[in-house]
Amino acid sequence: MTKTNRIAPALLTIAGLSLITVPAQAGEAPSPAVQAQLQEYKATMQAFGTTLKGELQAAMKEGGPMAAVQVCNERAPEIAADMSQESGYTLRRTSLKPRATPPTDWERAVLEEFEARKANGTPVAEIAWHEVKEIDGEQQLRFMKAIPTEGVCLTCHGQDVDPKLKAEIDRLYPDDQATGFAEGDIRGAFSISAALEQ
Repeated sequence: MTKTNRIAPALLTIAGLSLITVPAQAGEAPSPAVQAQLQEYKATMQAFGTTLKGELQAAMKEGGPMAAVQVCNERAPEIAADMSQESGYTLRRTSLKPRATPPTDWERAVLEEFEARKANGTPVAEIAWHEVKEIDGEQQLRFMKAIPTEGVCLTCHGQDVDPKLKAEIDRLYPDDQATGFAEGDIRGAFSISAALEQ
């Protein structure tokens, strides 16, 4: 049984998952093993996004943005950790303007490439990247997918955050950099990596 099947078999058919495009590296199509693992990565990211979105919507309904920022602070890391443990992958969300998870050196380089691709006209929803790299004698598959800034994101990440909400964000995230975004910006990216399954 694959990791995808252990997480949620139906996730591969969720609307929108097929919109995640993966450019071929060096002009070559990914191998079948890479393609299969990328599909599993996409399912894992979709599961994370669906779970977090559901909890955020419930929090917004119950207590507004102040409750939602608490969910992001407490539940987002827990959901990522749970899914990383269940799948065997390392799942992260990061950004050039992070709130909680600063990028590694390689993630920063990819995020900068994403910004260049956006500046050249590529729609944010279509921006993705992957590579197979040998690390400590092991072939690893790394994948990143840009996260577009949507209108709903601006409540907590926009240019005019409510002062009370901003104070709570600053309390929970003393080193926060994740404000000043506009709709259509690259908010950050999902990052996922693991040993390449053969």
